[in-house]
Parts: sequence; C-alpha cells; structure tokens
Amino acid sequence: MMIGLPRLGLSRRTRTSLALGTTALAASLALTACGGSSSADSGNGRLKVVASFYPMEFLAQQIGKEHVAVTDLTAAGVEPHDLELTAKQVGTVQKADAIIYLKGLQPTVDQAVAQSSSKHKIDATAAGPLVDHHLDEGTEGDGHGAESHQAEGHKHEDPAGDPHIWLDPTRYAAIAKSVGDEFAKADPAHAEDYRKNTDELVTKLTALDQEFRTGLKDAKTRTFVTSHAAFGYLADHYGLTQVAINGVDPESEPTPARLSAVQKAAKDNGVTTIFFETLVSPKLADTVAKDLGLKTAVLDPLEGVKDPSKDDYLTVMKQNLANLQAALGAPATPAGTDATTPAATS
Repeated sequence: MMIGLPRLGLSRRTRTSLALGTTALAASLALTACGGSSSADSGNGRLKVVASFYPMEFLAQQIGKEHVAVTDLTAAGVEPHDLELTAKQVGTVQKADAIIYLKGLQPTVDQAVAQSSSKHKIDATAAGPLVDHHLDEGTEGDGHGAESHQAEGHKHEDPAGDPHIWLDPTRYAAIAKSVGDEFAKADPAHAEDYRKNTDELVTKLTALDQEFRTGLKDAKTRTFVTSHAAFGYLADHYGLTQVAINGVDPESEPTPARLSAVQKAAKDNGVTTIFFETLVSPKLADTVAKDLGLKTAVLDPLEGVKDPSKDDYLTVMKQNLANLQAALGAPATPAGTDATTPAATS
C-alpha cells in the first residue's frame, strides 16, 4: 500500500515531505488494512529493530544476529535518497523496539522516527561530528571533499555536514559501538552477546582500515574522480583527494564550470579512471571518461547492495579498495590477502 504523489514538477525533497504527511494520516488505518507483516512486526520474541538503509541494517544484523528481527526501510537496490515511506512502514517504525538511522539523509525517516515512542533510537550521526566537505566549482580540485550540501538541489536536514560517514571504517566502528550499547540496554538478557558481537565487528573494521592504509600507501596519484560526492570521509582518512562530478545528490546535474574543473583536475593529476556507482545511471561518468579518453570503474558508496546474499559491507569495501588501487597506480594487494579482486573496468 503506497501513499504516492504525482510528480507534477515537484522536487524530490518536496515530494517526500508531502508524502510523509499523507502517510502519517493513513498510518493508523494501514496497521489494520494492509495485509502481511514485516520481520520487525513479527519478532517472535526477538528484539524488533528497524534500520533506515543498508549500512544501518548491516550493523543491526552483525551485532544482533539471532537475537534480533531486522526490517530495512530501504529495499535492496533502491537509492536511499529516493525513499518514500508507506503507511505500513511508518507503523513498523512506531512499533520498533530499537531504530537505527542516520539523521538528515532521509527526511521521511527522520519524521517517522520523531513520531515513534521507542526508547532506543540510535542516530548514527551522534557517534562523531559530521564534516562539511565543501567544494568551490571553479577550483582545480575538491580538497579532500565533496560538494557543498547547499549546492544543486539536494539539501539534507542536518546542514552540519556530509552524511556518508560509513565509508570511513573507523567512523563506522564508532557507530557499531553505539548500536551494541543500545541493544544491550534494550535487551539486557542478551547484553553479553551484543557486546561480543560488537567487538568482533569492530575487529573486522579495524583490519579493513589497515588494509586500506597499506593498500593505498604507495599510490602514484592520490586524486580520484567520482560521479557522486560520497567519498569525502574515505578521502580524508586515507590522504586522498576526491574530485566529484555531482554533489551529494547523485542525480543532480553538474554545471559547465563544474565539468571544466573536473576535466582540468583529471588532466593535472594523471587520473586514469572515472568512477561511477551501482545504484544510479553511469551515463555522466561514461561521457566524461570518453571526453578525456579514460577508463571507468565502480566505486560503490554502499548506500545499498543489489544482492545482499552475495555481497555485504566488508566485501564491497574490499572491492572498492582493489578498484582504487588499480586507478591510483598502487601495487595490488599480495595474493593470500582479502582484497585481491581485480578492478571492474569498461
């Protein structure tokens, strides 16, 4: 049961805000009228957890394991910025024992969480301050960051900074600790298991961080070009420079000045590859690459995974590392380690 709205030339942000208002009015009806139930609705004695999108779902599953029933509000393969909640989903949020979300990324989720009476609301942005990865369109590069959140149409609710914190494994580990602590409070009977699972995940994320440090240490160039300005935290943490064609909204249109700056930065820094992502069209990246005679490859912002049965946060991040190594001229990770998958090029 989808509470939809005609497009009518409205911005995506306006559509989602209007949609939630309609959704909220219908929520009480939907709880009885909509057939079926989510995994969080039918917890069967487990902690009912709602996750706003994939990176939050991964944390919930890894830390909660058999003690939790997790519902991800954003279906696999869906770009999370586009999420419009159904009335049933609003009801699921209202009945959740714990909610994991990233404030400012999905306005309709923020409003549903605000309406929820759950005592265990875990905002990922609370684990560490956000950074405003600002970009000046006429400059040669982007520093270590992404385009200003005030640019090109998509403004997040929280103006303090870039929301893509999960792409820095150390920041992601800090969020994991917050989730583990909150699960232990929500379900004291299994608190020790949650702490153990959290420690195991943090150990994996620490090892991933070391793989990136080692794998990128001897890169010939430290500048990469990407279609979506999602990699500011990754760039900051590993001493790289992100040059983004688009801003934080992957569907925004770059200005001629932005395209000119990207082309100049690519030429000046010996860039060999234009990165695109998996959940949006690669047409713009393809066009820029053809204009410059460069290759294309995937750099996945992990806002979602198309097939969770085959990939997860760790495997996709290791593929990102392999693709960055190939693009930046860094020695490939030696055989026998985890990050050995070859880069995907056009």
